[in-house]
Amino acid sequence: MRMRGTHRGPENLQPNRLNPQTVLAEVFGHAVFRGQQGDVVRHVTDGGDAVVLFPTGAGKSLCYQVPALCRPGVAIIISPLIALMRDQVEALKQAGVPAAMLNSSLNADEARIVRDDLREDRLKLLYVAPERLVTAGFQHMLQDAHISLFAIDEAHCVSQWGHDFRPEYRELSGIAANFPGVPRMALTATADPATRADIIERLGLQNATVFASSFDRPNISYTMVQRQKGKEQLLDFLSTRRGESGIVYCLSRKKVEEAATWLNGQGVRALPYHAGMDPGARSRNQDAFIKEDGVVMTATVAFGMGIDKPDVRFVAHLDMPGSIEAYYQETGRAGRDGEPAAAWMCYAMSDMVLRRRMIDEGAAPEEVKRIERSKLNALLNICEATTCRRQAILSWFGEAHPGNCGNCDNCLTPADTWDATDAVIKAMSAIYRTGERFGMMHVVDVLTGKATEKVGRLGHDRLAVFGKGADVDAKTWQSVLRQISASGLVVVGSEHGGLSLSEEARPILRGEQRVMLRRDTTKRAVRGERNGAATAEMGEGAASLFEGLRKARAALAKEQGVPPYVVFHDTTLRAMAERRPATLEAMAGVPGVGKAKLDRYGARFLKVISEAG
Repeated sequence: MRMRGTHRGPENLQPNRLNPQTVLAEVFGHAVFRGQQGDVVRHVTDGGDAVVLFPTGAGKSLCYQVPALCRPGVAIIISPLIALMRDQVEALKQAGVPAAMLNSSLNADEARIVRDDLREDRLKLLYVAPERLVTAGFQHMLQDAHISLFAIDEAHCVSQWGHDFRPEYRELSGIAANFPGVPRMALTATADPATRADIIERLGLQNATVFASSFDRPNISYTMVQRQKGKEQLLDFLSTRRGESGIVYCLSRKKVEEAATWLNGQGVRALPYHAGMDPGARSRNQDAFIKEDGVVMTATVAFGMGIDKPDVRFVAHLDMPGSIEAYYQETGRAGRDGEPAAAWMCYAMSDMVLRRRMIDEGAAPEEVKRIERSKLNALLNICEATTCRRQAILSWFGEAHPGNCGNCDNCLTPADTWDATDAVIKAMSAIYRTGERFGMMHVVDVLTGKATEKVGRLGHDRLAVFGKGADVDAKTWQSVLRQISASGLVVVGSEHGGLSLSEEARPILRGEQRVMLRRDTTKRAVRGERNGAATAEMGEGAASLFEGLRKARAALAKEQGVPPYVVFHDTTLRAMAERRPATLEAMAGVPGVGKAKLDRYGARFLKVISEAG
């Protein structure tokens, strides 16, 4: 990225910096910072560079929004998706902050107004996509602007080791040279140690202070089940979640459409979302999900990254994601408000085969493919684990957890294990004797002595291993093969899912090592709180008032054409319902009620509280 000229940096303005604590209270309505937020804010406000590694829901946005209001000039926020920009800009405007976005969704007149506001120093935050930042026209415009800071959101996109690599992010490395002295921030909720190192190197942030908080999301419950009848299993999971907003991820567009149609037939309001849809229909479905309660979105991973909806109560996967990072980011879209939420997934070995094929047939360099295969294997290992899910997930991100979290299926319903050494040796022998090139179902047919046409044609019914496992049912053999694949004893090939033995299998075949496996049982999803998790601990009167406040919020949001959470989050309405403020002064003390929102909405909500008695 090349720029010419000298920009008008914040040092050209008077040092009229505001106090971060004052901004937090008066603009955003919060008395204290959460976790390390305050440390980040003070560091960047004082001119320091930062790498911020916080989980979704930990308040990364405030880490650049508060410094942007404290420092003179305009903050340039680099964000990959229009939907995310739109929501954040609208939320800032509701809080009385002069913010704007510049992207392809604006018409010529709207874009001209934003450019004029930038030139005239009328903005405090400007959101742009990385592609726009590096264009010659935008570069020239920035040279004449007072820049307070640069914030690069979703910074994992800069790394080829990350799960969502975007080449255009690489061009952001020139910001430091072209804007010396302007603080830079890189923020992400999804980065393993290798990706973190790559972010720092690619963006030239070696001297930045790294702020890393725990990646644990204790409010999210985790459940992973073997897929048998996927849609029926999903419906069982949803049976106690009627009326809640949630996302159901599917691998293919066809499956997205089928899942939405089927769920609607079961009385669940579901809308599809994928890149192959008519853009207008896709946009309408996204708006309905954001602005209405109780909508279930069935979607490919094209949906979600730019969604700022805080009250998503569940994320379900009908297919296994491609990596732990992808799984963590996608499930992290649930429970951003800190209230109880659920992550549920059903998976099968066919998912592993398909994902391997997608990796092997992709255009990425072989080294990248090797890492993608490793990440896929690691996710399968977590799926098949008998230990705490949370402990395993956090371990991948380099974070220790004692286990026994009490909020995952394995901790709430410990797995029944058995000494499967003899069965594993039989399974490995069948894989080896059939040539280490056949998939799970054929190996199971050989083990159970099932004389299929394929078995007979290949002469596998004459092998010594044929029928050696007839005393064990096919489902158990499938479980054995799946678990030893997850543990790395067996390798799943991309060509028809052919199984082969790894070097780790040798000690077992020689009788030097025992193998304990999980005994599969029908497992029900971990039951989180019912619809209205925010009302779970309320008394009857407060819960009723909370619903009344939500109705008032919905009406206000509809009048303005904005998502309800842009007016107030559920957590703010819950605090109102519990505290029942009777005056504007008392309302000002409710978390999330800043000065601008108090002036705009205070009287309306006080009336609802008063009428509730």
